[in-house]
Order: sequence, then C-alpha cells, then structure tokens
Amino acid sequence: MANDEFLDEIEAQKSAERAPEDELVERKTKLAAALRLFGKFGFDEGVAGHITARDPFDSHHFWVNPFGRSFKLMQVSDLIKVDAEGTIVEGEGALNQAAFAIHSRVHDARPDVIAAAHSHSVYGKAWSSLGRLLDPLTQDSCAFYDDHSLFDDFTGVVVDPAEGDRIAGSLGQNKAVILRNHGLLTVGHSVDEAAWWFITMERTCQAQLLAEAAGTPIPIEPQHAKLTHGQVGSTLAGFFSFKPLYDVLVKEQPEFLE
Repeated sequence: MANDEFLDEIEAQKSAERAPEDELVERKTKLAAALRLFGKFGFDEGVAGHITARDPFDSHHFWVNPFGRSFKLMQVSDLIKVDAEGTIVEGEGALNQAAFAIHSRVHDARPDVIAAAHSHSVYGKAWSSLGRLLDPLTQDSCAFYDDHSLFDDFTGVVVDPAEGDRIAGSLGQNKAVILRNHGLLTVGHSVDEAAWWFITMERTCQAQLLAEAAGTPIPIEPQHAKLTHGQVGSTLAGFFSFKPLYDVLVKEQPEFLE
C-alpha cells in the first residue's frame, strides 16, 4: 500500500462515525491506556495528574481517573464520570478537585476538544519554572510551533473553576499550554492525540533543557518550523503517533482493559 493510501486509511478510521455506545468504549479504553502510559513513563507525582475524555452521550460530562488511584494500576472499570457541577454520576472513587477546576473549564471553552491531559512530569515542570515558550529546536518540537501558549501565573493548587477559566483562556485555540511553576497541559480531538501531545511535549522540554545546558542551540528557521508543524503537528499525526505505544501496552499490560 502506498504511503498516501495508508494515511488516508488511518484518517478514515479516525474520522469514522461510531454509535455513542461504541465511542464510549473507545474513549474509556484509550483513557485507561493513556493513564497507564503516563505511569510507565514516570509522569506520576503522588496523587497529582489527570486525563479526561468528554462523554459522547452528554458533552457536559467527562470521564477521569479517580483521585488517589495510581496511573500504573488504572483499569477501564476504575474510571469515573463527572457532571458539570463536579458530581460523580458513574463509577466509584473520589474526584480530584484540581482535575474538575481545570478540565471542566477547558472542555467548556473548547467544544472541539475531546480529551485533555495534565501531570507534574519532571521535565515539564522544570521547563515551566522558566516562564518561557518552547523554541523550535528539533523536528519534533515543531509540533508546538505557534501552537502552544504560556499561563504566566501561579497562585497555588488550582481548586477554583475561575482559575480554570483563566487557564482555558490562556490555552486559546492551541494544542498545549505551559502552566508556569506547575507543568504542562495538552488537548486533542481524541484521547490518543491529547496523550501523545503530552508525551512528546515532555520530551521536547527535556531536549531543550539538555541543549541549553550543553551550549547555545540553533533554532529552526520560522518558515521551516511552520512547514514541519504541518507535517508533525496535525491532528492525524497526533492520533497515529499514539498507536505504537497503545499496541505495546495491550501486549504488556492487557489487564488495563478490564
């Protein structure tokens, strides 16, 4: 199969209309997988961090990992559904108030967003303390060229939805926002995409920190960074890049599907 035909097939799979029941299974499965991967990559920090997926039956509800459950142990059956007021309407466990304060406002401000991801990953929070946007230093970093923003404030743990509104405002129409002195937040039109943007943004922070520690990095020229953004930063690229990680997880940790 030619490369273009293969990509067309992947695009068709991603865009295929599913019944809400099937879409719910897909989103919850990928959500549990993304949480397991965050644990596998060491993005967990105590009870901090959350990934959400919009419910396909009611767009004002979302699914999220329960407070205090390890990313590394997450199963589909552990996920909880939360309504617009922060009430758990399905599943058992507690709700992380920061997850509700941030994600409810992001989902409300961005109807196009299916999923959002945030954790206190080491390189993301280290980079966030600099209060700067990422530079286009590598091919992979171009996914975020002119497509991420900075929430240039820190007032403590986010428990007030009004603070979530401010974060959503800083995010704008971008795929990611750096929360100063806090960490990274990414969004996507699928769980796959949101999770992949977080994973590759964390690695991008690591690469820039290493490059600046070693010397003076040479940035990619704007016209080439813009072109590369279209190649590696598209919705399809984000969706498809998650697939190899998901496939390995299914082989290594199939119990997450329970």
